[in-house]
Amino acid sequence: MLNIQSKLPGVSTTIFTVMSKLAAEHQAINLSQGFPDYSCDPKLMELVDKAMKDGYNQYAPMPGAMALKEAIAGKVESLYKTKYNPDTEITVTAGGTQAIFTAIAAIINPGDEVIIFEPAYDSYAPTVKLFGGLVKTYELAPPNYEIDWDMVKKLFTANTRMIILNSPQNPTGSILSPADLQALIKLTKGTDILILSDEVYEHLVYDEQKHQSVMLYPELRERSFIIASFGKLLHATGWKLGYCLAPEKLTREFRKVHQFNVFSVNSPMQQAIANYISEPSNYNGITNFFQQKRDYFRSLLADSKFELLPCKGSYFQCASYGHISDEKDTDFSIRLLKEFGVATIPVSAFYQKATDHKIIRFCFAKEDSTLALAAEKLIKV
Repeated sequence: MLNIQSKLPGVSTTIFTVMSKLAAEHQAINLSQGFPDYSCDPKLMELVDKAMKDGYNQYAPMPGAMALKEAIAGKVESLYKTKYNPDTEITVTAGGTQAIFTAIAAIINPGDEVIIFEPAYDSYAPTVKLFGGLVKTYELAPPNYEIDWDMVKKLFTANTRMIILNSPQNPTGSILSPADLQALIKLTKGTDILILSDEVYEHLVYDEQKHQSVMLYPELRERSFIIASFGKLLHATGWKLGYCLAPEKLTREFRKVHQFNVFSVNSPMQQAIANYISEPSNYNGITNFFQQKRDYFRSLLADSKFELLPCKGSYFQCASYGHISDEKDTDFSIRLLKEFGVATIPVSAFYQKATDHKIIRFCFAKEDSTLALAAEKLIKV
């Protein structure tokens, strides 16, 4: 018999896969995984078709098609008044998760410590562990999931190599403030600590708040990998296209891994997206689009027994059920799916220690009719 020593012995099938499978089996409304149930812009699909017919069907350049990198640079400069060199500081990736994996792989060595704010997107910790890094977790608590930076400082050691940020945050919908970023500047000043800033929901910031990208702060930009996703921007998560912004020195290391990880990314879609995002009007309405969905979903659940937590960004709405049931959030989520026909995600799945605050997460990136039907079922809980 083969003796295989797992590099990730504690990792099993993700809760997202489990809940989506159960949703299909029980014909439940799937508000668990973060993807839309509506199509992307037909104009965008036409551009992909055109790119294929124009011959963009072979390998794209390893760092990404120059047309797309130039379009990204233009978009970034327009939104954030910040310049990234498309040749040396922008890399197109096979989605945000691959970019996260590659940045960690490029930097983390055995014994390096990485600070993660939990609840956290579930790819961070396993990737750090895969490369021999040590995860130092800072647990955020509902309802506001705020960071006490004095407590974060206590996690620092001589081996601290990276801090992973996510704003807007999955699963909580919280966002970082200018004060948060100023505190981070103060903590990292004079250190070699790098930042991995997961900003895939950058356009989904509500109530006239502004997205606080680390690129807005030169002291942070110089030490940061910034991850973005076209899946969220274009309602096309299945296309798995994203990018990484980083100073040239960091990008060099990033690309050393990227070239052996995926080498290059889907060629016709790169050309299509380059054309599409060159017209800001094609995506400028996304914030209002999702804020309306957030407001609509919250209004539908206003008379339910669920306590809705603040949602300042992302397309996720967290809710407390603590006064409804004492069940573990995993058990409650499965019962909610089987008995009421709505699939959600238990937020304990986003903590290394499975910390259970009796909170579940809904995805509201769905048709209004889907949200209305789900709410009709949830009102009965």
